[in-house]
Amino acid sequence: MENKRCKLRILPIFERDLNEIVDYIAFKLNNPDAAKSLVDNVEKAIYKRLEYPEAFEKFNSLKKRKHSYYRIFVKNYIIFYVVLDDIMEVRRILYSKRNLDKEL
Repeated sequence: MENKRCKLRILPIFERDLNEIVDYIAFKLNNPDAAKSLVDNVEKAIYKRLEYPEAFEKFNSLKKRKHSYYRIFVKNYIIFYVVLDDIMEVRRILYSKRNLDKEL
C-alpha cells in the first residue's frame, strides 16, 4: 500500500464534541491535566493516521453511508473520520460506551 498522506479537515461538530469532553474532564471532574493529556493524545493520533488513513478496518455501521467511517481509539474515546479523495475529514469524537450508531 502506497503512502497516501492526506490533507486534514476537521468538522465543527468534532470540535464541539471535543470541547464538551474537555470541559467535562477539566471542570466537572476537576482534572485539567487529564483534559490536556487527552487533547494532546487526540492530536497525535490524528496526525499519525494521516500517513495511512485507509489502512485500517472500516467501522461497520447499521446505517447506509456514502463514505465509510474509520476509527481511531484514544483512551475511552473513538474518533471517527472519512477519506474523501486526498482529504481525511475528522467528523466526531465520542465516548466509546455510547450508542455509536445512534450518535453518528
